[in-house]
Amino acid sequence: IIARRLTEAKQTIPHIYLTADTEIDALVRLRMEINQSAPEGGDGKPAWRVSINDMVVKAMALALRDVPEANVTWSEGGMLHHRHADIGVAVAILGGLITPVVRQADTKMLSQISNEMKDFAERARARKLLPAEYQGGSTSVSNLGMYGTREFAAVINPPQSSILAVGAGMERPVVHSGNIVVATVMTVTLSADHRAVDG
Repeated sequence: IIARRLTEAKQTIPHIYLTADTEIDALVRLRMEINQSAPEGGDGKPAWRVSINDMVVKAMALALRDVPEANVTWSEGGMLHHRHADIGVAVAILGGLITPVVRQADTKMLSQISNEMKDFAERARARKLLPAEYQGGSTSVSNLGMYGTREFAAVINPPQSSILAVGAGMERPVVHSGNIVVATVMTVTLSADHRAVDG
C-alpha cells in the first residue's frame, strides 16, 4: 500500500519545493525551559518531554491557521478547505512509513502534542494504530534530523496538499550584520501540490 501510494503521488501530483534555512537557537532554549517546567507524572518521570519535532508540528498547525488557503486537500471533485489543522507525522515502521494524524494541532498545547506523538509512535511500531488515526489531515511533517540528514524533499501523502521535510539542526556559520557567527540552523523543505497551493 505504501509503495502504491508513493508511486501514485509522484505520478499524479505536480510537486513544487520551497526550501528555507531556519535559525533555531531560541527554539532550542525554549524547548529546554518547557521540559524543565514539566511536573512529575504518576510514574515519577516528567509529565512530558517536548521535542523539536513537536514544536515543528505546532508551528505548522499555526501556519495553516494563519494561511487557510494552504489548509486544503485536493480531489478531482474539488478542493476541501479544513477548519482545523490536522497534521500527519511520519513515523518509521518496518518496511516503510505511517503518518498518524494529530487532530486539531492548532488548538493543542505542546505537551499534548508531545504525549500524543509518543503514544502514536509506540503503537505505530507495534502495528496497533486504528485506521482513523492515520487517515485524513491536510499536511504532514517528516523529520530525518535524528539520522543526521541535513536536507531532503518528502513525497506528498495524497490527498494531502503538502508535507514539510525537516533536517537536522546543525551548527553552521551565518552572517549577521556583516559578521560571521555560529548558529544552530535547521533546513526545512515544503513539498506542495501546485494544484492546491499556489507556488
